[in-house]
Amino acid sequence: MEANANDRKGTALSVDHEQLIDLALSADRAVLWSLDLATDRLSWRPGLDDLLGVPGADEAKIRSRLAELVQPIVVAARTTEAWQDLELEQPYQTPAGELLWIRFRARNFDGHLLGIANNVTDRHEDRRELADLADRYRLLIELSPDAIAVHQNGHVTYANPAAARFAGLDSPAELVGRPLTDFVAAESVPEMAARLAHLTEPGATSEPSEAFFVRTDGIRFPMEVVSVRTTWMGRPAFQVIMRDVSAQKAAEAALRYQAALVEHVSDAIIATDAKGRVTSWNPAAEAIYGLSAAEALGRRVSELVGAQLDPAAVLRGGGVSQQTHRALDGAALTIRVSAAEMDDGFVLVCADETARRRAERQYSTVVAALDEGVLVISSEGKVLSANPAAERILGVPEAAMVGSSPHEWPIYDESGKRMAPSEYPSAQVRRTGIAQQGRVMRVLRRDGRNVWLSASCRAMNPEDTELSAFVLSFTDITERRAIGERLEHDATHDPLTGLANRTLVLDELSARLHGPQRTSTAVLFIDLDKFKVINDSLGHSVGDRVLRIAGERLRRTVRRDDVVGRLGGDEFVVIASEVRSEPEVRALTEHLRDSLSRPISVDGRKLHVDASIGIVLAACGDPRAADELLRDADVAMYQAKTLGRGRYEFFDVELRRRMQRRLRLEQDLRDAVRLGKLWAAYQPVVDLRSGQTVAVEGLLRWTHPVHGAVPPTEFIPLAEESDLIRQLGSHVLRMTTRELAARRASGVDVDLKINLSTRQLDDPGLVPEVEAALESTGLPAKALCLEITESALMRDSVLAGETLTALRELGVRLAIDDFGTGYSSLAQLQRLTLDTLKIDRSFVTRLGESDDAEVIVKSIIAMAHAVKLTVVAEGVENERQLELLRELDCDQAQGYLLGRPAPAAELWD
Repeated sequence: MEANANDRKGTALSVDHEQLIDLALSADRAVLWSLDLATDRLSWRPGLDDLLGVPGADEAKIRSRLAELVQPIVVAARTTEAWQDLELEQPYQTPAGELLWIRFRARNFDGHLLGIANNVTDRHEDRRELADLADRYRLLIELSPDAIAVHQNGHVTYANPAAARFAGLDSPAELVGRPLTDFVAAESVPEMAARLAHLTEPGATSEPSEAFFVRTDGIRFPMEVVSVRTTWMGRPAFQVIMRDVSAQKAAEAALRYQAALVEHVSDAIIATDAKGRVTSWNPAAEAIYGLSAAEALGRRVSELVGAQLDPAAVLRGGGVSQQTHRALDGAALTIRVSAAEMDDGFVLVCADETARRRAERQYSTVVAALDEGVLVISSEGKVLSANPAAERILGVPEAAMVGSSPHEWPIYDESGKRMAPSEYPSAQVRRTGIAQQGRVMRVLRRDGRNVWLSASCRAMNPEDTELSAFVLSFTDITERRAIGERLEHDATHDPLTGLANRTLVLDELSARLHGPQRTSTAVLFIDLDKFKVINDSLGHSVGDRVLRIAGERLRRTVRRDDVVGRLGGDEFVVIASEVRSEPEVRALTEHLRDSLSRPISVDGRKLHVDASIGIVLAACGDPRAADELLRDADVAMYQAKTLGRGRYEFFDVELRRRMQRRLRLEQDLRDAVRLGKLWAAYQPVVDLRSGQTVAVEGLLRWTHPVHGAVPPTEFIPLAEESDLIRQLGSHVLRMTTRELAARRASGVDVDLKINLSTRQLDDPGLVPEVEAALESTGLPAKALCLEITESALMRDSVLAGETLTALRELGVRLAIDDFGTGYSSLAQLQRLTLDTLKIDRSFVTRLGESDDAEVIVKSIIAMAHAVKLTVVAEGVENERQLELLRELDCDQAQGYLLGRPAPAAELWD
């Protein structure tokens, strides 16, 4: 790519002003760049050096970095329509080591690529922070002490663990699907229904109210309930947040009791003489201190109250003293002592404030333990106190709040409008005298964060709101609101990649095919090749990262209006609209495959995946439903994978018919194995020197009840793909060894040859199975020859060597089949200790027609004889081939000329 820049201020871009405006409208602090696609001349405007983190750099450095970054978009521009917008986001590391994300957008104007570049690093950071926040929200819902549930049409569709505990169940799953009224007391059901009837709009929230709930064991308890109108799986639903207020009710009752006790118990009135001896002791004193008047009279007051009590000292101190006394039983009493002087002594009024002080401490503890923020605001509008929850929610310590005015905090209503101070809850209560309940508002914290609150306010003295203090309580509902939005998002998106899930994919596909804006559509069903190897060998964590990277690459590669979804596992789908021809969708498919096949770096490893892609083209108004199109694309993908992976195939009706036949045959094959409907044919192997049949090869045959004889070339690959091949191999081994043992017992002196598949060779149960077959049938081990293809040996020569050694120890003979199609060497043949080598039929077929074939066969025979292997030629079909094999000193042969595969009864009876 040739680059050009006039000076450090950037090259003047000769483009139409309207084009510049069109691009500039989509950019924020962007830098313009341009490329002439005909001459590869690259130009830019001032500011690119700062954008790339190389301020003041020379043109060569800027040109090099820009050319490298826009290379993918340039490649795409050469294969796309002139009208199409191109977009790319690239990670970029500055010379100072800072990682930036640069976004490039461009459009092709008659061979002139005009683009903009801007720094979107902040947006990527925001995405990461949003993902972290979403995880925290999910954990907060799951770990919330409040019961949270979603119900739809009167039935529970979601419940958190706290809801299950409140209901007396072991898990949330036991709640799902049950009627909500199973857990609501009968008297609370009408009020619940009325409350829900008023929630007609999404996001509408009820005021906190109390209702009685019933556990599965019949226990009733009060709950504070807030209901929110929401959606679940795309349909209207209600989210309900329930807080157990049993303890709060009990605490309130205790406080009322304590307050009544303080109000009705009389103070102790004690009279003493000048020396402090008791002269009068009223019944209240008896109750407080536990001493009768008879026991108290004449004794010193300090002795009776268990503390130093000098009436004269109390008087000198102002007449009132706070003291700790002791009752007869040793209990500490908080006493407010008032003293008055009499002619011959003193009068002491001892007010027992023990209960009040205890109540105050309990009240303070309850308020401090609340999840709700609580502010006490004076009649002048100043904060008098704040509990810990208020500090946490507002992000301000109590010391900083006390003495300040709530009007200092910016507050906004649900529409986003800033509220005037006169609209604040405390101001409205002061003005109207009416308590405020459940007002939803947004507060801007001093750290810049926004927090959503559900606030209530009431006067502490409703009789005089002008002079009364106020209690403002509020609950942080930021997470609740975000969770509702997140639940709606999660219902339609894949949690791992953030792409559309199957539900959203089908909805989008239906809209594009049958909606008001219907259009021609291409559906690309994508399956990642080699992903299972990565997932199994490196772990699911690495596999998940590969899936996320693959999904992100697909998302970046398609156009803005296209849909990328993940259906599960390593299956993705792309819905591309406005695609009218096969060449257009082929270009898109190649672009997607190129994007996916680039190396993926994970934990220092370079991983490689490819894709098998099935394609369906649907014209506008295609009668197929969305799930049918997805199914057809899946069928085409499976065909692509069957034909060799790393390719794509278009769907047609004939393909569906073949796949349906394939699926039916696979099921029928399973039934045939289970019911013993497969049978063995035997093909003679003839010694070329004596002309005698020395062995037979056992071959599996299948006669289908409908389709008749199904060729092995069709059902054997089907068995290998569906993992039935091990069952077929076991079936052939048992059936043929039993038959040959019986024939040998009747005087037929022939050996048995059986093919082993690649999967059988990997099976640790192969050797014990062969040993069991020989033992149960009585067939001598030396009479059994197991044939392994050359490709199977080469796939994992170490494992193959171990398995063959174990088989050799049983006495079984071994052969290498289809020799000449792989890469076996003489040294490998020696190391594997084989007995027989079978020349592939492709060489035998060309004997007599090709001199090269004769030379190759001669070389194979010479090499095999050099390591003392018996050579068998397969596929002999005419006399000329047989004659040449004898001349070349081949040991044995088989083929249609010497005998076709036949049932045992036809061969020997």
